[in-house]
Amino acid sequence: MFFLPTSNLESSIIHNLSHINNSSEYYGLIMDDLHKRHRQEHKDLQSKITQKKKSATKKTRKGVNDECAELERQLRERQQTELTELTGPSGPSEDEQARQSLDNLTEPQQESPDDVNDLTNGLSNYSATMTPQVTKKPNRQKARLARRAAEQEAVAAQAAKEAEDLPNLRVRERESMEKHYTSRGLKEQEIRSDGHCLYAAVGDQLLNADVGLQPIRRIDGLNLDDLILKPAYKATRQVAASYIAANASDFAPFLEQPLEDYVHTIRETGEWGGHLELMALARAYEVNINVLQANGQVDTIESNSQSDTKCLWLAYYKHSFGLGEHYNSLRQSPLSS
Repeated sequence: MFFLPTSNLESSIIHNLSHINNSSEYYGLIMDDLHKRHRQEHKDLQSKITQKKKSATKKTRKGVNDECAELERQLRERQQTELTELTGPSGPSEDEQARQSLDNLTEPQQESPDDVNDLTNGLSNYSATMTPQVTKKPNRQKARLARRAAEQEAVAAQAAKEAEDLPNLRVRERESMEKHYTSRGLKEQEIRSDGHCLYAAVGDQLLNADVGLQPIRRIDGLNLDDLILKPAYKATRQVAASYIAANASDFAPFLEQPLEDYVHTIRETGEWGGHLELMALARAYEVNINVLQANGQVDTIESNSQSDTKCLWLAYYKHSFGLGEHYNSLRQSPLSS
């Protein structure tokens, strides 16, 4: 018969001894009760450890982890001592005790042998799973980069769609433009598609209207004799640049750069021209310049001259040429009345 230390076992176990005569049944009951208590102790310890780790701060976390590890070690040693006191030399072997202890510390379930190796690893792994996960703060810079990438993708998609539609836009613009200038008794004179197209188209109109390349208004610093030796687009560039320079107060408020730099760009480079250059040419040559668009709209740049003036006609395209915006010359058709 076994003698049990009352300091380590529950009183309920002692009560059961008086009703059991068979030694194997006695041993099985004692082991069941002991393992049941061990499981409850293990569960209570893990709850305690979880609360400690949740309330830990960065400064106290290491100390809390060490304290929890010590509590686990003490529990393992005490439970192992109780098993040894119960089984004694004639009980199960040391390896069998370890396996039995570990199997009974967990709730019964279907497990493979690799899931649990020994009591120490079981407690350590369980403790590790209870460590609070630190949630990283969202990275604002990454979020901004992601939004910017999404915006760029949207712009690229829109550009691709416009590129697909471009052939149709060119056809429609050409057809619409032809309808409008034909109805006005005009025919189109193709101008080379480059940065000089506005100046070349105005030069073609001036020569075709017998105005010539020498401006009507006097412009300080402009060599008139030199103009007739230049190609039409170079002559009109020189006139536009000189007129803007001589009438700075009329143009400077509309410029985003120093007037001297702007004038140099007109005179010495192949930069495109626009409304300001057409205004300078209209005033210098004392002509009105009509700009026809594909939608039928006509923009007129007036010369502000008091005398009768001639009208020049330009065709303005947005989609039909490779470089984008383009000007052609519109001459009077021989068939017009």
